[in-house]
Amino acid sequence: MKSKRILYLTDLGYQAKGRNYSEEDIYITDRLKDSFDVVLCHPKCAESFEDMADLIVFRNTGSVIGYKDVYQAFVDRVSRKGLKTYNTFTGKADMRGKQYLLDLTLEGYPVIPTVDSINALGTLPNTERFVIKPKDGADSIGLEFITKDELTKRGIPDGEYLIQPEIDFVYEASFYFINDKFEYALYAPDKSKRWELKEYACNEADIAFATRFIEWNSIKKGIQRVDACRTKDGKLLLVELEDLNPYLSLLEVNEETRDRFMHDLIDAIKHC
Repeated sequence: MKSKRILYLTDLGYQAKGRNYSEEDIYITDRLKDSFDVVLCHPKCAESFEDMADLIVFRNTGSVIGYKDVYQAFVDRVSRKGLKTYNTFTGKADMRGKQYLLDLTLEGYPVIPTVDSINALGTLPNTERFVIKPKDGADSIGLEFITKDELTKRGIPDGEYLIQPEIDFVYEASFYFINDKFEYALYAPDKSKRWELKEYACNEADIAFATRFIEWNSIKKGIQRVDACRTKDGKLLLVELEDLNPYLSLLEVNEETRDRFMHDLIDAIKHC
């Protein structure tokens, strides 16, 4: 008899530029089935099966913006019924929206400086172009590049949008963790092609940068992805801390790295 019954939540039909959610989840669940009894379903259908599962794995479900009420009802049931999930729903980052970018800015973390009010533009580095995006956004939904004049004329309501200076970075890099263990890193050498990723030979300082955000977050059990950009002066700045359903680009890494990741994931799930 296998050790656990897994309800694996995914959206196999979700379309995302440069990412194949379905292939990644088919690969992961194919590996998981040798150790667990695994059933796949969309989050919209989860309630009918939750009580039969020993663990609910929340994976490539796409942006929850498309089903906010369903997602919130699921989170409420997790809390009310004590459902066991992986990731645990205790994160402070994307799991709760984008407020954390404002909080980390105020706390002095190495993050792209972020405000949510035009009145606070004076606290940002001097620039003529800004990036704005809805505070509850995901997958670059609603993201715009806008000049300072356009920004002030538009009259964006306080608290609804994140406002950041446009950063002239060299490349973006992503660091992937299972629980608090670093697994691998990828980067986009061509910054105009964000999802054309290659394996990144990061150094100890890079890993320490990413680990700092993992330690700041309150997730003890789960998969997290730390996205950062490398500025022209060599510094890393946090772009995003994805602690809900991070796409892993797992099929882009070498076989040894992929096998190690799956071994660690299976072990982590066994100990949930």
